[in-house]
Amino acid sequence: MEQQGQLTSIYERIQQADRLEDIIWDVAPDILEVLQTERMTIYERSPDGSEIVSRFKTGDDIGVIRLPLSPSSIAGYVAMSQQAVRVDDVYDAQQLTSIHSRLHFDYSYDQVGGFLTRSMMVVPMCFGDTLLGVLQVMNRIGEGVFTESDLLLAQEICRILAQKIRYDRESTEGPYEYLIAQGRITRQQLEEIEQAANDGVGSVPYLLKATFELTTEEIGASLEQYYQVPFMGYNEEVVPPESLVESLNKSFLIRNTWVPVSGDRERAVILIDNPNDAQKIMDIQGILNADSYEFMVGLEEDILRYLGVAPDEKEEEQEIEVDAPEVGLEDLVGRLDDERNAKGGGKGGDKHPDELIDENAATVVQLVNKMIADAVELGASDVHIEPSKGDAPAVVRMRVDGVCRPVLQIPSSHIRYVVARIKIMSKVDIAESRLPQDGKIACRLYGSPLELRVATLPTVNGESVIMRILAAGAALPFDKLNLMPRNEEKVQKMLDHPHGLMLVVGPTGSGKTTTLHAILGVINKPERKILTAEDPVEITQPGLQQIQIQSAIGFDFARALRAFLRADPDVILIGEMRDYETAHSGIEASLTGHLVFSTLHTNSAPETITRLLDMGLDPLNFSDAFVGVVAQRLIRTLCSQCKEPYTPSSEDFEKLVSNYGPEYFPELGVNEADLELYRAVGCERCGGTGYKGRTGVHEVLMGTQTVKEMILSKPGAGELRELAMMEGMRSLMQDGIAKVFKGQCDFQQVRAVTLS
Repeated sequence: MEQQGQLTSIYERIQQADRLEDIIWDVAPDILEVLQTERMTIYERSPDGSEIVSRFKTGDDIGVIRLPLSPSSIAGYVAMSQQAVRVDDVYDAQQLTSIHSRLHFDYSYDQVGGFLTRSMMVVPMCFGDTLLGVLQVMNRIGEGVFTESDLLLAQEICRILAQKIRYDRESTEGPYEYLIAQGRITRQQLEEIEQAANDGVGSVPYLLKATFELTTEEIGASLEQYYQVPFMGYNEEVVPPESLVESLNKSFLIRNTWVPVSGDRERAVILIDNPNDAQKIMDIQGILNADSYEFMVGLEEDILRYLGVAPDEKEEEQEIEVDAPEVGLEDLVGRLDDERNAKGGGKGGDKHPDELIDENAATVVQLVNKMIADAVELGASDVHIEPSKGDAPAVVRMRVDGVCRPVLQIPSSHIRYVVARIKIMSKVDIAESRLPQDGKIACRLYGSPLELRVATLPTVNGESVIMRILAAGAALPFDKLNLMPRNEEKVQKMLDHPHGLMLVVGPTGSGKTTTLHAILGVINKPERKILTAEDPVEITQPGLQQIQIQSAIGFDFARALRAFLRADPDVILIGEMRDYETAHSGIEASLTGHLVFSTLHTNSAPETITRLLDMGLDPLNFSDAFVGVVAQRLIRTLCSQCKEPYTPSSEDFEKLVSNYGPEYFPELGVNEADLELYRAVGCERCGGTGYKGRTGVHEVLMGTQTVKEMILSKPGAGELRELAMMEGMRSLMQDGIAKVFKGQCDFQQVRAVTLS
């Protein structure tokens, strides 16, 4: 309570003063007492944003202190990172480097002033996200080191000081608040402009100039007031210095919107769109490695012009042409080794990846292109690039027929080149390696369009990259789904319904979308209006109106479904029932005369019904709407070129009978006496695996009258399964065993995908 009273007193006295300098000497003893510290220094950010300058300090043994925003000092590092720091012993180099690899304490101040610094606590003073200065306190009285409680108190004091400094410097609350204060626009007009910018109409400065005829100078003055650094517009006579930009990747600068406009490695002047982005500032310092920096704020369009790019080119989707070289992947990795050795070798571990990577480096480009081309040729669904621990090589694996297959090792010294190239192609932040990112590559392979979905993951060994190949194509014919006659007949009966809800379910990558489009192909007639909402649109069909979901702008499945109901459809496909709102809307649509198709991530057909009821759907409405559900998995099929016939042992035969169910087995008409099965061998065509391609195993549950009546009582999955089996449903396991007897697969693969 005593501390709170002291804080209140400090706050009130500072707020009552005209300026901070009028009161700081009076409140300084109270601040020292609250923080239990021997000394303190208040630094303010210089007008040009390049350094912090001591505005007030207890002890007169040293004159004005000027520190660059860099790890060359603890206070400079805090100003750069905008992160508070506690140091128990400023002379402990190991403790300092654990905070930042280049952080050190300048003990010359102790030598000159005769004051021995032991512990230190440094806290940034910010208003909003604008850095105004830094509070540095030295030597904890009594306990010797500062505690977490001390840090919280210091942060509260910094908030009080920052609020006063902000008024002293006439800093505004937002980048464009100054324009409101000057009467150039109203707050409502600014909010409308910001909303238009969020909707993708254009940047805020562009819209301000176009709508209200504001000049660049007026907008620059507003940005100066907010960011507290100088504004710089475009000047055609200013050329970014070659010594600073020669090692930088142009696409990286464009995406991150900054450019060196003058200076050298001793002092670099950086034009940036957001000088308050502490992480970006730290990235810049890690990349350029200059001794000191000056930051200026600029408009995005001007920064792009300094980079030689027209503003409207930045977001332009450029389709990449993937030209796969004739040489193999191993040969390309060897070329990287040769090129690295030719340049002097070394691991270059202290350099930032963007200094080393050129997105147009021929061998790196060829290696990534070859990986993509080989993945398509192998029929892979995914490419996994996985770093290993230490100097161990990274592993590239491709998922073929549902199974990951190692195809390449990339030396640890090269992997960041490859990862950076993929990040450039997928238009994600090349400098961000601590957070997962998602992107997309749109390219052409051998003249045909190809799309890849890219995800990066920050593992303990480095960034891992996963590329999913979204091979756009036509719908699979219905008769190629490999439905057993019993299941094909049931699905055909479901399609005879003029309205209702039909679902295809299974885990990710089980072929649900392929099956849905094959089913739609059956009913895709000129007399029917069919609308689909998908994420993404992977398969296209003439006659369908297909819509891509855009979650980033709030256009999700539920919103698409609501829009569809106003578009006079006969048939609706909703890519996935992810939540109650989508499922409820789907039921409502099916009850108002529409045939609705969708998918769900469930393990079996009966479980699908219980899952939807657990979402909160009304059993009566769901029962009325339910037409049927197809559960499926994809199973590896035997290579037709090398599969080998054999006669199973009695034990193997009994195992098949037992898993199919002795009471159901006679329906297969299998005679053990002349039975011949097939097993995997391996050849060049199948890569020595014995398997080539995949097919579906299915479980079809129809919405019969008895099933609908049972739904009303909200049954468990077991009860539904028992009833459905009595009415002719066969499980995924049973469907797979039937295909074993047809010679399409082996029991090992059936067990692998159907046991839950």
